[in-house]
Amino acid sequence: MGRNRWKFAALIGAMVMALSSAPSVHAAEKVVVFAAASLKNALDAVNETWQAETGRRATISYAASSALARQIEQGAPADIFISADLDWMDYLSEKQMIAPGSRTNLLSNRIVLIASADSAIEANIAPDFPLTGLLGDGRLAMADVKAVPAGKYGKAALERLGVWAEVEGKVAQAENVRAALKLVATGEAPLGIVYRSDAVAEPTVKVIGVFPEDVHPPIVYPVGVIADSSNPDAAEFVKYLQSAKAKQLFEQQGFAVLAPVASN
Repeated sequence: MGRNRWKFAALIGAMVMALSSAPSVHAAEKVVVFAAASLKNALDAVNETWQAETGRRATISYAASSALARQIEQGAPADIFISADLDWMDYLSEKQMIAPGSRTNLLSNRIVLIASADSAIEANIAPDFPLTGLLGDGRLAMADVKAVPAGKYGKAALERLGVWAEVEGKVAQAENVRAALKLVATGEAPLGIVYRSDAVAEPTVKVIGVFPEDVHPPIVYPVGVIADSSNPDAAEFVKYLQSAKAKQLFEQQGFAVLAPVASN
């Protein structure tokens, strides 16, 4: 009898220790962020500093804004969406999938023409500039011009400059802007159109021209919390994205910060 009582007490003790050492449900729930591919380097850096300051860390998935918006629409478990244009955020907002009052315009960017770092190609981006001649027998790397924001901005710029019709057949379209960047970085395409922040992130390419801001729609990165999110850290992470430290990290990667710095 005494022996059985000892075993029972030992079992209860082991259960108490296991429960006390188990992580809380809240601690195990990381904020899930769906973010435009062009944000990777900057947002990874912001995530690192958020973890260092708070002990919490976000799980971030990067892809084309179009692909992410459709995944969210289909029920993907995201807490936060950061798009590289207003259109895809509007798409979800119109379906009541973005929490009211959580949306803000976070960042801006520029689109640029890039070549490999050792390229001798020079460009003066202006109406009717000889882009086809600069390409030679090569192709122009761009993100999908129908759905991906960087591709849409790039096509709009080339149309406004009067060169899209002649270069359209030489465009190598990629699933997102980082894939387009890779085509130039690996030498598969001599030129590409990407964001300034992408060029900053890839040392094997260089900017040979910056597109004027008036030849394409304004480049705006909105952020919003998904309406179905129940993670209390989602709003905290969005607030941290607007902190002075995050602003510094975004600017180091070539972004312009639109949102006012949030107070602690």
